[in-house]
Amino acid sequence: MYLNCHSFHSLRYGTIPLDDLIRQAADCGATAAALTDINTVTGIYDFIKGCEALGIKPLVGIEFRCRHKLRYIGLARNAEGLAEMNRFLTQHNFDKTVLPLAAPNFSEVFIIYPLENAPLILRENEYIGIRPEQLQKLIVSEWKNRQEKMVILQPITFRTKKEYELHKILRAIDLNTIFSKLKPADYCRHSEIMVAAERILSCYGQYPGIIANTEKIIRECNFEFDFKTPKNKKFYTNSRKNDMSLLTALAKDGLEWRYGKNNPEAESRMLRELEIIDQLEFSGYFLITWDIIKYSNSKGFLHIGRGSGANSIIAYCLGITDICPLELDLYFERFLNENRKSPPDFDIDWSWKERDVILEYIFGRYGYENVAFCGTNVEFKYRSIFREVGKVYGLPKEELDALAKNPMALHSQNKIVKKVQEYGMLLLKYPNQRSMHSCGILISEEPITNYSVLEMPPKAFPIVLFDMHTAEDIGLEKFDILSQRGIGHIDDTVKIIEWNRGIRINIRDTRLSKNEASANVYLAQGRTIGCFYIESPAMRGLLRRLKCGDYKTLVAASSIIRPGVAQSGMMKEYIFRHNNPSKFEYFHPVFEHELGETYGIMVYQEDVIKIALHYGGLSAADGDILRRAMSGKGRSKAALQKVKDDFFISAAAKGHPEALSQEIYRQIESFAGYSFCKAHSASYAVESYQSLYLKVHYPIEFMVAVINNQGGFYRTEIYVHEARMAGAAIHTPCVNRSGYETVLYGSDIYLGFMHLQGLDSKLSQFIAFERERNGIYKSLEDFINRVPMGIENVKVLIFIGAFRFTGKTKNQLLVQISLLMNNFKPENRGLMLINEPVKEFKLPVLERSVFEDAFDEIELLNFPVSCTVFDLLKTKHRGDVMVRDLLKHHKKQVRMLAYLISTKQVPTKRGNMYFGTWIDNEGAYFDTAHFPDSLINNPFQGGGCYLLLGTVEIDYHFPTITISRMAKMPFIPDPRYSDSDKRYTTQHNIKQDVSSTHRQPYPQDYEINLPRHKMKF
Repeated sequence: MYLNCHSFHSLRYGTIPLDDLIRQAADCGATAAALTDINTVTGIYDFIKGCEALGIKPLVGIEFRCRHKLRYIGLARNAEGLAEMNRFLTQHNFDKTVLPLAAPNFSEVFIIYPLENAPLILRENEYIGIRPEQLQKLIVSEWKNRQEKMVILQPITFRTKKEYELHKILRAIDLNTIFSKLKPADYCRHSEIMVAAERILSCYGQYPGIIANTEKIIRECNFEFDFKTPKNKKFYTNSRKNDMSLLTALAKDGLEWRYGKNNPEAESRMLRELEIIDQLEFSGYFLITWDIIKYSNSKGFLHIGRGSGANSIIAYCLGITDICPLELDLYFERFLNENRKSPPDFDIDWSWKERDVILEYIFGRYGYENVAFCGTNVEFKYRSIFREVGKVYGLPKEELDALAKNPMALHSQNKIVKKVQEYGMLLLKYPNQRSMHSCGILISEEPITNYSVLEMPPKAFPIVLFDMHTAEDIGLEKFDILSQRGIGHIDDTVKIIEWNRGIRINIRDTRLSKNEASANVYLAQGRTIGCFYIESPAMRGLLRRLKCGDYKTLVAASSIIRPGVAQSGMMKEYIFRHNNPSKFEYFHPVFEHELGETYGIMVYQEDVIKIALHYGGLSAADGDILRRAMSGKGRSKAALQKVKDDFFISAAAKGHPEALSQEIYRQIESFAGYSFCKAHSASYAVESYQSLYLKVHYPIEFMVAVINNQGGFYRTEIYVHEARMAGAAIHTPCVNRSGYETVLYGSDIYLGFMHLQGLDSKLSQFIAFERERNGIYKSLEDFINRVPMGIENVKVLIFIGAFRFTGKTKNQLLVQISLLMNNFKPENRGLMLINEPVKEFKLPVLERSVFEDAFDEIELLNFPVSCTVFDLLKTKHRGDVMVRDLLKHHKKQVRMLAYLISTKQVPTKRGNMYFGTWIDNEGAYFDTAHFPDSLINNPFQGGGCYLLLGTVEIDYHFPTITISRMAKMPFIPDPRYSDSDKRYTTQHNIKQDVSSTHRQPYPQDYEINLPRHKMKF
């Protein structure tokens, strides 16, 4: 009898989580129920599974609403009925048109109109829904004579009185109004609750025809869905046979390209992988991915194939990845095996500038009817909840800020705030709005509207209304098309090198960059700022502790830096064993043979498979079940238990002692949940090496590329500093030399207009465009005649020195622009400046110091260019020790003066501490540790220079200073102002990079619990 149920997927309307709705239907004796969320099918697939598990017949449909008004309810007879509704709503979503008052002529959909919207003429498949409280209207002939087309309508929206209040809050949030201004038409009726089926039927006891119509709809709605059959595009060609022929040919060609003409090991691996791919019918998936890469290469784009796909030699031979699985002993079963029933997914990165071109190709090549982005549910989160609910109750902004920023224990305890807390906590984890998955694309065999309504967000690529997990459940696997700035750094560097030096570099040839000798020197010294994934203070410190000087060590470092590995204590143990190879014993010969390169530590997810395979005697596929289950990706506890049982049975059969097997399985359990995919680490390491190679050999070009891609871990200032240390001359923006982005001429860097605070971005781009079109600017007058810019924007350019080519001082230019433009009207630009000769004025000579320029730069760029921050200090002291001498001062107290680069807050068992990164007066980097007791009297006070007092601690070649005292050093007064208040304000524009982590404190040595010696029996 429940033909109109709303779950919380009826966004900002329904209050009942989907699982709760299904359980309640079962409790009420329902034999059938329909999920009809508002304008969406987000929950229908989970609803079908949930209902079938409880013996309820699931009906699926959509409640069509327009501008918050109910039009009609659609219920699918079958799969075609759902597709009809999906196509209808999708078209209106795309066209942004209002839904018609009357439903279209669906062939496989039952339509139910609410009584108040019922048209005079109904089609065969159309009915009028009448609520129990409306039955009294049947005494009127207008409705009495239409009973033969009526059905029971008992909408379900909430469960309790409290949820009814929650529903009203959701409606107020959706309508952006306060609670007291809601009108009855804005929210549902108080009767929209689920009551026992017998009770509903008793209400309609005098109207057997209405009951019969309702039962007919339930009987004839037979939507069935096959969750087991893959829905992805089946073939790249036109058949599985032709796909395998093409894939085999491509793999053989690629094998010769990657390995030469005679490599039996690689050929054997290739043939084995082809056999599994054919067996699991995944050839089309590989070929579609290859096709996307082929197009990318034709456009000259750089891509990175990463993730578990790099475990495949076929992917390597097809050019999808650049990781040789033989070199790193990568198991194909980690990517694909006979126990995996869903297609693998390749993670492929492009530059953020080129990703949209790839997306347009995919949608165009495989059809907009068959391609869409995965959706995702954006949930109500802690801060947003209190803001949203607080607004409903009319709280002012100051109170909303306090509620959002502080924990509940610190909230005010008045009556309104308690209500906000009470209802806010009910909303925690409720879906708030739908959004687009950042990278997941679905390519289906059938039109994608067979499965979902589509929406068209501003990005202009359609999205389905369910997330990646639902997509996987119904047989649609995503292609991950990602973007990242690291690839932009590499790609742009290569282009800048060719433009600036005339040298063409094939950075795709990893033989050029991987394990290159001079790059390895930089790696071991942690000189990696700007390089993908290895530039953070933590990563640079790890590289130095390891003296990381080769590719395989970098692969391991890329994995152990991950939060889970570090959290477990394995990072600490790995560093110890790497630096002390004679001070531990391998736990078992299998650990030495299989995990020798990581000193017997299971650093990677693949290591779980290795130990399960070589110690426990399991198959590689069973090892992957073990790995997936322990990392939270396994769906079956029974399957995990079976693998565990098989592990002990097989280990015993191989003669291993029970106690030893128990300890090894304990290690597997403790490692599998946090370990990182080795192929993923290897992919990161290749990209890190590519960027490092460019930094080492072409440092200035590389830094310009990093700056133009808007940096990485650090702010622009740090990359400018790196370029200066590499020998570049840094210039502030110039209208005749700069572009919107930063430009390089030889070793001269002209910062781009994009970095100027307060300058309109469109005008910034127009400056270079106009210069390219009509030549350089000859004077200030020529500039304002050609660029439609107001006086304030021109002043910004004057203050930054963008007109220094004129030979006039900033003060002279400011006088000149005032005379030219104070009474100037934009509409008279051509008339005034072209037809009337500009008067020559005798301009006064006004002295200006270099420090005035530096403060202009801080104001407009957030950092000085004309001099260093050290030059602006009142003190001439530069510290007693420089970075180059720190290794000589182990356990000694030192005093240093340094410029703050970044801070990171981390938890410890004694409270929150900070790590700081600094540069000294010579431009070298070092790191500090600030424990909670030190921070009480010596807190950080924002960006700037500090005098530091602390003790040097050298941890495996890496010096850190534990700070006992520090004080921020004052700048000289700003010479541009005479007002004492203003003379010390500009220096607050100096920034620092701030980050924090919410992980648990790292374990101490005694807590790691990894034996360094063999067990004795």
